[in-house]
Amino acid sequence: MNSFQSHEPKRSLRGSLVRLLPAVLAVALAGFVGSTSVARAATGNSPQNYEERLTQQVRHELVSLPWLSVFDNLSYSVNGSEVTLYGQTANPTLKIDANSAAKHVEGVTRVIDNIQLLPLSPMDDGIRRAEFRAIYGEPALERYAAGVLWPIRIIVDNGHVTLEGVVNSESDKNLANIRANGVFGVFSVANNLKVEAGR
Repeated sequence: MNSFQSHEPKRSLRGSLVRLLPAVLAVALAGFVGSTSVARAATGNSPQNYEERLTQQVRHELVSLPWLSVFDNLSYSVNGSEVTLYGQTANPTLKIDANSAAKHVEGVTRVIDNIQLLPLSPMDDGIRRAEFRAIYGEPALERYAAGVLWPIRIIVDNGHVTLEGVVNSESDKNLANIRANGVFGVFSVANNLKVEAGR
């Protein structure tokens, strides 16, 4: 009898604790979620910062593509969690890889592929090689050949040449245009080179 009476209060206390446990956990979880939201706000996790992070990560993925060459032009835009790819390439593998790389960036929910696949052409391949020699072989422009990323991109589509990228000065832009126009077999040259800000 005494032993029964001595254990009864312990059972009641244990039952009360079990019944209170969900409520205690709910309060603790609410506090954790609230503190996490405050922490996110403190680090500036705004839609603008989110897009900036995605922009940097997409850029990193694209410039790291193994098949990217001086004869390809890739660009992109980020709108929320949606990425749109632009540009031109004659390499189908690069087009596929660019899409795959953008899709695998954490936070990207949709990729729109507007990359133009240029036609395969032995004539265009010859023009590409000649343009490369004409531009990057020019002593005043050969410094642009240093580094991994080619700042002057040479896009050839059925004999029509487009120069894309960034140069240091207006004189370099004009010189690249003159050299590109001097290549035999070229029908036209569109000079879309931009001069680096502050030059």
